[in-house]
Amino acid sequence: MNYEKLYSETASTVKASAIRELLKITARPEIISFAGGLPDPTLFPSDTVADILYNVVKTSPREALQYGTTEGQMALKTQLVKLLKETEDIDAAPEQLLVVSASQQALDMTARVFLNRGDAIITASPTYLGALQAFEASGADVFGADSDDFGVTVEGVEKRLKELQAAGRKCKFMYMVPDFQNPSGTTIPQERRVKILELAEKYGTLVVEDSPYRQVRFEGTAPQTFYKLDGGRGNVITLFTFSKVFVPGFRLGYVLAPAEIIQKYVVLKQAMDLCTSPILQLATAQYLKDGYLMKHVAEVVEVYRQKRDAMLKMLQKYMPQGVKWTRPEGGLFLWVTLPEKIDTTEMLKTALEQQVAYVAGVDFYPPRDARRNDMRLNFSFSTFEQIEEGVKRLAATIKKCLQ
Repeated sequence: MNYEKLYSETASTVKASAIRELLKITARPEIISFAGGLPDPTLFPSDTVADILYNVVKTSPREALQYGTTEGQMALKTQLVKLLKETEDIDAAPEQLLVVSASQQALDMTARVFLNRGDAIITASPTYLGALQAFEASGADVFGADSDDFGVTVEGVEKRLKELQAAGRKCKFMYMVPDFQNPSGTTIPQERRVKILELAEKYGTLVVEDSPYRQVRFEGTAPQTFYKLDGGRGNVITLFTFSKVFVPGFRLGYVLAPAEIIQKYVVLKQAMDLCTSPILQLATAQYLKDGYLMKHVAEVVEVYRQKRDAMLKMLQKYMPQGVKWTRPEGGLFLWVTLPEKIDTTEMLKTALEQQVAYVAGVDFYPPRDARRNDMRLNFSFSTFEQIEEGVKRLAATIKKCLQ
């Protein structure tokens, strides 16, 4: 049978994740991988999680093992309301929250809720490739806005909005990863956030704020979230996840948005998976209630700070002239720019021969903006010894290509 005649347009055009495909190769133990966005597994609170899961099943078996509500278990949503108030000074009501299967599901749902084929959206350039996957699968026309060392620029955003308006097109939303952006590690300053919100209101569009790394801050003062700065005007949808600050295996996240928008997400989620795992929601609720989360975050921050510093030190020690990199104030990634004559996609084969891996930067750019001399490095997963040896191998690969 010719299956190609049966596939949907979406299935025929959606692209595989460059990172997920690369992880199949980098799973080999001899390869030092800076490719994935993996948390350090030695920091997982395994014993605490095991105890909580046991207690949840013993004390609440019917709720834990039964189907749950699509909106999310109230026990967890109650803790989320408390967490948002304590950490972000955000007053949220339960009906403004939807529990999802981590932020990747939230991105997929956002695309389905707002986008028809051919609709225009704006992202930073570069931006998170998982978001590009979700948006492009919906047939979106993605326009990248220029970025600098502090993230997306106001001028870049306004330029794109004006171009779309002049062409008679509507920008459905602007997608931002404002804190320690994946892939660049940059953080949008608060004054820029305010101006971007003013543009959103002026042009009648939304800001979709993806915030997976916000709590993983090593230094400096955190700008307020887009959601907080919006002051309840309804121009922002914020996506949170527990994957980087708790455990990614739970696949738990949540959407914060006006109740009217949340209801649209709820109806869509009913058709997608009915509900997010009740047992994992109840376990996470208990983890929050018992005060474990912020203690764990503090431990994660301290270890990742040391790993970031180690990678920066090794880059300084081993990289040849002409190579530049960002210095993130938090998160899991930094961004390396090589001389323009080097194509990091082509260089990856040579790097793998040297038993070191990264993600080529081209995969993080909207189609019109593709650059080929960047790469993303992850510092959270590798050991300190692997960071030094991996950067040393990578530097040798770059020197070989420069010759």
